[in-house]
Amino acid sequence: MAIGFDQGFQLHSQGMLIRAQRAEVIASNIANADTPGYKAKGLDFKQALTQAANKQQMGMSRTNEKHFDVRTELNNSVSFRVPNQPDTGDGNTVDVQVERNLYLKNSLEYQASVQFLNGKIKAMKKVISGGQ
Repeated sequence: MAIGFDQGFQLHSQGMLIRAQRAEVIASNIANADTPGYKAKGLDFKQALTQAANKQQMGMSRTNEKHFDVRTELNNSVSFRVPNQPDTGDGNTVDVQVERNLYLKNSLEYQASVQFLNGKIKAMKKVISGGQ
């Protein structure tokens, strides 16, 4: 009986890729907190994961190194965030405290995903080695 590593890990690895891209978006917001006219962006994790799951179910795969890996293109999920603070006059919509909290939450969720995958790998290793 073959063990399907792709089946067992692909959605979780996609989730980790989405969280990594989300961290980049949030870090970009923080870096541009003092840039006049900069609009804060956000990545909707649930929407991006749904997109990744739909593409996974369609069985899309990269068959040539020159092909784009469409499974990890999440640009449709990145959008401008609705500001929750009044305009300060320079048109910038970044609230640094909110962004820092989002970054921390995203980091904790990423770490939880790593621990979850680590547990799955340990369980598979135990099954393969016969429980020893």
